[in-house]
Amino acid sequence: MNETATLGGGCFWCLEAVYLGVEGVNAVESGYAGGHTRQPSYEQVCDGDTGHAEVVKVDFDPAKISYREILDIFFAIHDPTQVNRQGNDVGTQYRSVIFTHSDAQHEAALQAIREIDEQRIYDGQIVTDVLSLGDNYWPAEAYHQNYFAQHPNQGYCSFVVAPKVAKFRQKFAHRIKAG
Repeated sequence: MNETATLGGGCFWCLEAVYLGVEGVNAVESGYAGGHTRQPSYEQVCDGDTGHAEVVKVDFDPAKISYREILDIFFAIHDPTQVNRQGNDVGTQYRSVIFTHSDAQHEAALQAIREIDEQRIYDGQIVTDVLSLGDNYWPAEAYHQNYFAQHPNQGYCSFVVAPKVAKFRQKFAHRIKAG
């Protein structure tokens, strides 16, 4: 039986591009979560007034990859010590957040944060929020889905997304999807 992880760590194009290449991941959908506006548009989320974060919904097979490994990749491909920003992307829509789908996921996320903080992998404290998703998720518009694969030469993709994908491939070579 598949599980779902919902994660926000900056622009959803970056996270989506990485997770689409992860062995054990069956599907990735870019979307919006955590806000107060129902069915928000990209423009509304970018304005920063909806309370939503850009997120990816990752459907994975726990027999092939664990939730903890999904989180390990998440923490490696963005800076979880930045409040409401990733690089030049600034605003609450780019916050570091894990939206959990169960009590077990919630506890696993908190445990991962404690362990990473204890290991002092980052110079600062992890500021990633861990919140229950509930029914507060909305898929992004169709043109955002599989964005990096469709626009690899677009400026943002070349200079921001591609390096994150390369970092994933280097650090998690054993997790790259075959074929």
